[in-house]
Amino acid sequence: MTALAITDLHKSFASTEGPIPVLRGVSLELAPGASLALTGESGSGKSTLLHIAAGLEPADRGEVRVAGAAMTGTDDDTRARLRRGTVGLVFQQFNLIPSLTVAGNLAFQARLADRHDPDWTDALAQRLGLADLVARYPEALSGGQQQRVAVGRCLAARPAVVLADEPTGNLDEATGDAVLDLLLEACAEAGAALLLVTHSPRLAARCDARLHLRAGVVAAP
Repeated sequence: MTALAITDLHKSFASTEGPIPVLRGVSLELAPGASLALTGESGSGKSTLLHIAAGLEPADRGEVRVAGAAMTGTDDDTRARLRRGTVGLVFQQFNLIPSLTVAGNLAFQARLADRHDPDWTDALAQRLGLADLVARYPEALSGGQQQRVAVGRCLAARPAVVLADEPTGNLDEATGDAVLDLLLEACAEAGAALLLVTHSPRLAARCDARLHLRAGVVAAP
C-alpha cells in the first residue's frame, strides 16, 4: 500500500484582486519507510501542500490519500480523526507542552490516537537519546533536545506518514544534522513515510528522492 498519494492537487487563496493560485496540479507518491524532500523558494506552495496533506486545510481540487484513506473531500471531523491516527507532524517550532515532562510529551500524541505503547515510547526515548531526560520539562532542554522530543512524540503514535516542515530551521547546523539523522533513521525503522520540507539542498540530498516546487508546480531545481 502507498503511504501517501497526492494526485493533481490545486489550491488558491482569495485576495482583493481575485484568487491567487498556490498549488497547480501537484502529484507525488511515497511508499512506507521512504523519504522525500520538498524544496522550493518561499511562496512556492511547499507548506500549503504539507498542510493539505495533514488535513489542516481543504484542497480546491485533487486528492490526498494517507494509508489508503481519503484526506480530501471529507469534513473537518473526519480529517481530524485521520490525522490523529495516521499522520505525524514535526514543525520548525517545537510546540511541546510546557506543563508536561519529556515522558508526558512523548506519550501525548499516542494517547490522543488511543495508541499508547509504553514499550515503544521507551524504545524511542532510548533511540533519540532522551532516556535520561524523561523527567525534565521542556524549559530545561536545549533546542536540539526539544526537537528530538517533538520527533519522538510524532513517532510514538506509529503514524503512516510523517510531515516535517523545516524541522531543523531553529537549530545550528551540527544539531540540525544530528536531528535529521535521527528523524530519517527512526522513520525508516518505524516504516513511516517522510515528507520533508526544506530550503537546504544539502539536507534535501539526505532523502531518498527530491521534488522541487516553483510557483505551485513541480519543476527542475
